[in-house]
Amino acid sequence: MFNFLWPWAFLLLPLPLIMRLLTPVRQPLGGAIRAPFGQRWRALEGEGELAPNKRLSALVLIVLAWILLVTAIARPQWVGDPIDLPNTGRDLMLSLDLSGSMQIRDMQVGNRTISRVDAVKAIASDFTERRIGDRVGLILFGSRAYVQAPLTFDTTTVTQFIREAQLGFAGEDTAIGDSLGLAIKRLRDRPASSRVLILLTDGQDTASSVDPMEAAALAAEQNVKVYTIGISRNIGSASGRNGEVDEALLRAIAEATGGEYFPARDPRELQQIYAIIDLLEPVEQDASTFRPRRALSYWFVIAALALMTLALVTSQWQGRAPRQVTTGVSA
Repeated sequence: MFNFLWPWAFLLLPLPLIMRLLTPVRQPLGGAIRAPFGQRWRALEGEGELAPNKRLSALVLIVLAWILLVTAIARPQWVGDPIDLPNTGRDLMLSLDLSGSMQIRDMQVGNRTISRVDAVKAIASDFTERRIGDRVGLILFGSRAYVQAPLTFDTTTVTQFIREAQLGFAGEDTAIGDSLGLAIKRLRDRPASSRVLILLTDGQDTASSVDPMEAAALAAEQNVKVYTIGISRNIGSASGRNGEVDEALLRAIAEATGGEYFPARDPRELQQIYAIIDLLEPVEQDASTFRPRRALSYWFVIAALALMTLALVTSQWQGRAPRQVTTGVSA
């Protein structure tokens, strides 16, 4: 089906005519200098003007170009047939830590050692790419937390955002409580039985304006189930000290909300954690439909430019009608 997103733009169609009517007619200036051969100069004055039929052609081309430009402004689009979306699934919000410590290279992959953030991005992007029927959102946090992608069925875009995430986007510290609060705000309007947050961090809360446990209590009140993941090669040996993962806090947050805490010492364990979350029972949700839309404005812009180019060529090269100049000499 063809329609216009901004049909009111067609009110602009008479604008050139209105401007023409409102513009005062220029009065010819009277002669100020008397020059010889004045009659012959006046005869040459109109030489090179467009012939009437060619002038009309150029005018028609310009009018058509204006109509096409206004049509492009109205944002024409093709709306496809309705597509039924899955009515079972989860509302998954991923909250990923991008603090400075995520650059530490202690994740072992075969014979290579990679940074924590690279391991998380590789596995989290694969996780979101495989979500079918789930709405997925993305929160990135460091010293601050912000929503990079709201809950959406467009998991391809969310996956791309994960792959493009860079350290320093949100500061060097770790605001676990703020990320929890932001996730609750985004999930609270969704069906109560499908609200899931997966929070991944490698440190301790050092920058939150919201206490993490207060945020966890609010999450429990709003039926948001939080799965926490602590990522570090040193988990279990220095937990909660020297900037390592605060396992006690992450475990308390998960238990308070009915979720679970997972330690991830390497990418293999992280992959296993996501596989476990894959097994969560999908939840029945309201059925919905989606109609694909394809923007068509650029075709009208291209056509308008082509017509304006044709009008310019017409005015420059076609149908010049020189006036006849009488140069008779009287005896």
